Amino acid sequence: MSAEEAQRIADEAELDLVKIAPNANPPVVKVIDYSKYRYEQKRREKEQKKKQKVIEVKEVRLSPNIDTNDLNTKINAARKFLEKGNKIKVNLRFRGRELSRMMQSTYILDDFAEKLSDVAAVDRQAKAEGRSLVLILSPKKS
Repeated sequence: MSAEEAQRIADEAELDLVKIAPNANPPVVKVIDYSKYRYEQKRREKEQKKKQKVIEVKEVRLSPNIDTNDLNTKINAARKFLEKGNKIKVNLRFRGRELSRMMQSTYILDDFAEKLSDVAAVDRQAKAEGRSLVLILSPKKS
């Protein structure tokens, strides 16, 4: 029907003429109460936001001369984060002369990922970013 006729019908019913799909050919319109429509849209969006799960990225910092027990403590902390559903960014930071041994220290990150292989999958392999090596782990899907 024509736009004028649709507007007349909406005026007679004391409601609004709202374009639902303006890009369609011809455009789709509805005769509804616009304020009620807007309220329901906001409520629907709010409901969808509640259902979304925000994935946090937790960071674990290591140094190249880390001791075994300290590494195990960091692994246990990372395990707790993974069990909660968070991603882990493992950051192996180098300072001063340690930079000359950057590529030889990748075994630390490999060991870290291997010990968490039962609960985590490697998202991104160890990669140099400035003065550090970064490894990203995500929780395994159950």
